[in-house]
Amino acid sequence: MAIKITGTGSYIPTSIEKNESFGQHHFLNADGSSLPHPNSVIIEKFKAITGIDERRYAFDHLTSSDLAFFAAEKAIADAKIDPEELDYIIMAHNFGDVKHNTIQTDVLPCLASRVKHSLRIKSSKCVAYDILFGCPGWIEGVIQANAFIKAGIAKKCLVIGSETLSRVVDKHDRDSMIYSDGAGATIVQETDEEGGILAHETGSFTYDEAYYLYFGSSNNKDLCADTRYLKMDGRKIYEFALNNVPLAMKTCLDKSGRDIKEVKKIFIHQANEKMDEAILKRFYKLYNTEIPEGIMPMSIQELGNSSVATIPTLFDLVRNNKLENHSLSKGDIIMFASVGGGMHINAIVYQY
Repeated sequence: MAIKITGTGSYIPTSIEKNESFGQHHFLNADGSSLPHPNSVIIEKFKAITGIDERRYAFDHLTSSDLAFFAAEKAIADAKIDPEELDYIIMAHNFGDVKHNTIQTDVLPCLASRVKHSLRIKSSKCVAYDILFGCPGWIEGVIQANAFIKAGIAKKCLVIGSETLSRVVDKHDRDSMIYSDGAGATIVQETDEEGGILAHETGSFTYDEAYYLYFGSSNNKDLCADTRYLKMDGRKIYEFALNNVPLAMKTCLDKSGRDIKEVKKIFIHQANEKMDEAILKRFYKLYNTEIPEGIMPMSIQELGNSSVATIPTLFDLVRNNKLENHSLSKGDIIMFASVGGGMHINAIVYQY
C-alpha cells in the first residue's frame, strides 16, 4: 500500500495586479517616515529581490473558503472520487475569510466546514477542520492525512491550502507587494501503487523566532493604531530560512533512503525567488553536488506569494503540464518544502 496524491486542483484568480499598479502607493517606513527613493526605484529593487512581476487578487465578492471550494471541486473530479467518500477535509489557511473592504476575520464556522457545506457532503463521518501553521500549512495537512491513513482511521482525505492575503496587508508597507490570493487542493488516499509519501520532517522554531511574522499596525500613523496588518521581519526570515530549511530537507531525504541524484523536482514555498534559489544552493551544497538544471519550478513571478496555496498550486500546474519546461513522470522522486510564520519548517519526500 502507498499513500499518494491522486487528484489535484487549483484556483488562480484572473484579476492581475502588476508591479506598475503600485506606482501611486504611499509607501512609508515602519516609523511612519517617508522612504528616500521614488516608487519606481522601490518597485525595481523589489522585482530584483523577489522575482515578482505580478500577482493575483480575488474578485471582491469571493472569500478564501470560496477559492478553496473551487480548487477542491477540481481535485475531487481529477481523483474521480465521490465527495461522500472523503473521511477528512483538512483546510490550511492563516487569516480565515476576510471580506473585501473589511478588517475582521471570520472563522465561524471554520473554513473546512464551509467547504464541506459547499460540496454538499451529507456524511457526518467526513470530519472537517482547519489548520493554522503559517505557509507550511498545506504540507502539514498532507502529513496529517498520511498519519490518519496509516493509522487506519481514514482512506481518503481532501487537503486544501487557501488564502486571500490581499485583504490583510498594509498598503503603506512595501512588503505588501509580495502577497497574493489563491487556492490549491489535493486528494490524499491509500492506493495499490508503489511510492507515494516516503518520508516527512517538521520543526517549530519558537524560542527566538516565533514573532518574525506577526500582526502589527500600519506604517501610516494617521490610521487607526488598533487595526492590525500582516507584518514581517524580512531579513531575519531570510537568514532563518537559509540556515534551517536545507537542513530539514536533508534530514527528510536521508530518512527516505533516496539519493540526492534521484530527485527530479523540488517544490519550495514560493516566498521569494532569491531566497528559494539560495535555499536550493545550500541544500545541494550539503551533498557536495551540483544543482541539476530545471530542478525547481517557480510560479512566484506571475502568481506572487499566496502562502499555503503556493505549493499545491505549483504542483497542480506542473502535474498538468501548464508550466513551461516542467513535467512529471511516474516514479519520479520529488520533494516539497516550506517555511513560514510560527516559525515552522516542513518537508516531504514523495515518489510520484
